[in-house]
Amino acid sequence: MPLALYALTAGAFGIGVTEFVIMGLLLEVGADFGVTIAAAGLLISGYALGVVVGAPTLTVLTARWPRKSVLIVLMAIFVAGNAACAIAPSYALLMAARVLTAFAHGTFFGVGSVVATGLVPPDRKASAIAVMFTGLTVATVLGVPLGTLIGQHLGWRATFWAVASVGLIALAIIAVLVPKDDQPADAGDWRADLDAILRLPVLLGLATTVLGYAGVFAVFTYIAPMLTRISGFPEAAVSPILLVFGGGLVAGNLLGGRLADRRLVPTVFATLIALALVLVLMTPGLHSPITAVVLVGLLGAAAFATVAPLQMLVLSQTEGAGQSLASSFNIAAFNLGNAIGAWAGGLVIDHGPGLAAVPLSAALFPLAAIVVAGLAVNEDRAVKRVAC
Repeated sequence: MPLALYALTAGAFGIGVTEFVIMGLLLEVGADFGVTIAAAGLLISGYALGVVVGAPTLTVLTARWPRKSVLIVLMAIFVAGNAACAIAPSYALLMAARVLTAFAHGTFFGVGSVVATGLVPPDRKASAIAVMFTGLTVATVLGVPLGTLIGQHLGWRATFWAVASVGLIALAIIAVLVPKDDQPADAGDWRADLDAILRLPVLLGLATTVLGYAGVFAVFTYIAPMLTRISGFPEAAVSPILLVFGGGLVAGNLLGGRLADRRLVPTVFATLIALALVLVLMTPGLHSPITAVVLVGLLGAAAFATVAPLQMLVLSQTEGAGQSLASSFNIAAFNLGNAIGAWAGGLVIDHGPGLAAVPLSAALFPLAAIVVAGLAVNEDRAVKRVAC
């Protein structure tokens, strides 16, 4: 893989840390601001909704900029947003700072995905996306547990200062390693690109992404209280167990990319089925510490095995028309799923059967995604038959 691809991985690492680290700090943030766990979980939903709004907006606004300039500016927004999180004096301002930080997320991965696929031969495109998204997995393996540990010992604000520092390092790596590129992030007309995205197969593909990741985040958002209150682990054990989750992410991400390069559509269905199965098994499995750890690792593998296939599914349906915008929309779809999942999990906790029932409830999302994916594939084939 080209060296420039690993520069994108570095940026993905920084963004991944700030997206996920709050999950290990829900108890600390909630206690500091005097809000419930469910309310603290909305900080994840707020970030995700910031991605939903920011991804298409910034992609359109920066469409004529050189790609490298776009990536550098986005990392600068990321650094400023995390610094604002670190000094936020209230829950409302912390939420606002999270939303600001999220604006960089979608466009970075959207533009980055297109850049990544352009760096490799056609038969390695999904793998290239997987390599870039490895930054997210490494962020979870190393950054999130370390950030959780820092937050537990030095306060959650120290974690955000550390993340801002990571962003500065990532910005420097991108500035050095990504070659100068005068080609605009998206040379097309955004209105025509939007028309291509509003085709039914693409919309169904985006809906598949939303539903798949809603299932992941309905559980992952509340993984810390699940491990402490259901599995019986002490709070100090959360960080090491998140390492297991991160290991699963790395394996699942790379496996999903390789399988999608070979057979994209079967991989989409297989990974969604695996995700639903893991979520179902977590309901009884969380009551045993040993099976809880195993299932946390399997959840990570199943969750990120879907990333490259779902991203490639949407890119394959746009066929070159507006791919930067389509890619950004799909990143927004991942995060809309995050927001819906975090909200739905909190609903089950506060107004439903409770914390123990969240995994089984979450399994309904990937099951629905399987149905929608089937509709997306059939509609895409029908459209292409008509075009021929």
